[in-house]
Amino acid sequence: MNETTAFAIYRLPHQQQCVLVDQIGGLPRELPSCAELCGCEGFVMAPFAPSADCPILLLRPDRVYTFACADHVKALIPVDSVENIESQIEPQPFSHADYQVDFANFHEHLVNGEFSKLVLSRSVDIKRKPGLTAISLFAEACRRYPRVMVALVSTPQAGTWLTATPEILLSGSGRFWQTMALAGTMPYSDKVRWSDKNIQEQRYVATYVTEVLEHYTSDFTEHGPRTVRAAHLAHLRSDFHFTLSNTDRVGELIQALHPTPAVCGLPKDEARQFILANEHHDRRYYSGFMGPLSLHDTTHLYVTLRCMQLFNSHCRLYAGGGILPESNEQLEWQETEAKLDTMRRLFQ
Repeated sequence: MNETTAFAIYRLPHQQQCVLVDQIGGLPRELPSCAELCGCEGFVMAPFAPSADCPILLLRPDRVYTFACADHVKALIPVDSVENIESQIEPQPFSHADYQVDFANFHEHLVNGEFSKLVLSRSVDIKRKPGLTAISLFAEACRRYPRVMVALVSTPQAGTWLTATPEILLSGSGRFWQTMALAGTMPYSDKVRWSDKNIQEQRYVATYVTEVLEHYTSDFTEHGPRTVRAAHLAHLRSDFHFTLSNTDRVGELIQALHPTPAVCGLPKDEARQFILANEHHDRRYYSGFMGPLSLHDTTHLYVTLRCMQLFNSHCRLYAGGGILPESNEQLEWQETEAKLDTMRRLFQ
């Protein structure tokens, strides 16, 4: 009897229904670059930087279910099929001192003009209580965070990841598409006032997205920036709506967009290499993207933020923030703490 070997469950923002994409037999397809996604269909999970150890994965949609409640997934995916896929790995402490070292290094390269923006991330390990399943964490994330995309993905190659992310990388169907520039972070309130640093950080992302889109379409509009809520946080967001006359190049567009300055830096290629060489941890699929690709002729790809990887003994939570020359280390640390709380709250 053929059994599930990989699956993804997701719930889009402001939706009641969840969707399960289930691969029966074999491993998800591994792709060397985002450009290879042209003409593909399924559920895609991509890392911050594709490599042999951390490839772009495409789950084959052998079975696709739509159901009304996240709790119903327990009947469709046995707990053992998730737990058996999870990786065995020891916790790795990431201290405040480690972050201070990274911040000083990143900041120096910004001040000397080598980069205009860099995104510095960190991780924290939380002990996993007995009986706390990936499925129950997914259901809790859906309950707590109705405004974001919640996804649980489990594959033999990548392990098991949960995200509750507000950031669209690329979404659309037919000729009509959408992306966004999301940056700047503050605790949410009715009276959010943005600093010059947050405004500049978001503008870098919006300008980058504009420059990318100009290579693929002449028909696009930008709306924003405006303040939006994601869980307990506020962000600055600009929405881009555009048309594509040739959807055969969607993979190339994804390749051009990812990673945006919201999770990487500027200039893009140099910033990504600097991050890979200098951060204290391996981002893996954090700050990559995931979502359905051309599934029922519709695409919903989201940047993998507010996420964690599940292991047998613990969960590893990830968060990051944009660093500019005027950034303050303590304020940036506090921003990552606030972002980590999105996943931490699922354990309460």
